[in-house]
Amino acid sequence: MYELKQTKFNICKQLLSDADMVNEVQAIIAGKNPGRIFVDDSEEPKSGLVWFGNLDGFCFIGDENNDVFIDKIDDLIDQVIAPESKALDLKWFEGFGINKAWEKKLETIFAKRKPVVGKQRVYTLFPNLYVREVEPIMDSKYSMEKITKLLLENNKLKNKDKLQSKVLEFWQTIDDFETNGLGYCIVYKNEIVSHCFSSFTTEKYQGIAIETEKEYRGKNLAKIVAHRFVQECFNNRMIPYWDCMEINKPSIAVAESIGFQRKFNYKVMEFPFEN
Repeated sequence: MYELKQTKFNICKQLLSDADMVNEVQAIIAGKNPGRIFVDDSEEPKSGLVWFGNLDGFCFIGDENNDVFIDKIDDLIDQVIAPESKALDLKWFEGFGINKAWEKKLETIFAKRKPVVGKQRVYTLFPNLYVREVEPIMDSKYSMEKITKLLLENNKLKNKDKLQSKVLEFWQTIDDFETNGLGYCIVYKNEIVSHCFSSFTTEKYQGIAIETEKEYRGKNLAKIVAHRFVQECFNNRMIPYWDCMEINKPSIAVAESIGFQRKFNYKVMEFPFEN
């Protein structure tokens, strides 16, 4: 098993097909977002594992019947990924396949680890399907702010460091985010109470990271900031891409109310790293 240098990530494009629409993988291979890639051959890979930056997401790509690669997956996880994940305070492996063939294969590969199987939904939204007329009116006590380096350096904002940390889960630097991503947040009394920003970005899609502080949920803030994000995507001729857990009903409700259409579902195999 080999870990590729970022300068060689582009050789993994051949492991994807038009049907492989996982935005995160495309973004990492294109060098837009940080990540790591492990392959069976450093020059002509047939299969690979993409690690999503500092997150606990892992995607298998390429040939799912490549025994040379499959036979080394357990050692890669136990000897390389697990110790490095623990150093990042990541406790779970969350793996999935780039397509249904890999999804089925992983059920066999990870059977002995007795994984928890989670279900994800992926939505996209095109301008002609956007339901702008349901956009809530924001109370004047809140303000909508664009997420910029300047905002994240504003010491008047009580929890700016928290938002900055979230942005850096997906981006190498704030400068990278400003260059390739976009985002907005809602501020109330110098506190960021809701945000929506680009997670993984390709030439076509803007992945979505959205969250509202617990004490401010149920006030339509997620819908309001999501609408603003979507409008900015369209202004930049980008397609918003929404990936969420199937059990996250509030997230699904927000996405579908705006007009997002479900593109596909996929399964995630989750298991804890052994102590």
